[in-house]
Amino acid sequence: MSLVDIHLRLANTALFFCVIMAVWGGWRFLKRRGVYSSYWGAVVIAEILILAQGLLGAYLWLSGLRPARSIHLLYGIVSLLALPMIFAYTRGREERPDILMYSVGFLVLIGLLLRAITTAG
Repeated sequence: MSLVDIHLRLANTALFFCVIMAVWGGWRFLKRRGVYSSYWGAVVIAEILILAQGLLGAYLWLSGLRPARSIHLLYGIVSLLALPMIFAYTRGREERPDILMYSVGFLVLIGLLLRAITTAG
């Protein structure tokens, strides 16, 4: 399996994980609950997945393997910054509106990851 294949599989993993996180956050919002420790842990896992994806992508780029469209890099950078920006905006609160912010943020991440996947090849 090549590094490009691993990069694609990590992208798919991050995409599916973001779907789960969006649904989980939406469910907690509908149940009138906020963010809690298990969700925080999963948010960190999502960020680590996206970071690993970005580091591998940077390595591929530096080794001469470029995406088909340059906009792919922008999607990757914005994806990497999305969760930290939500955390900064909510200031780490755990209230009900904050879980909605994360759920919507994960929906945006799904769109970003889908665009990144389609502009790569």
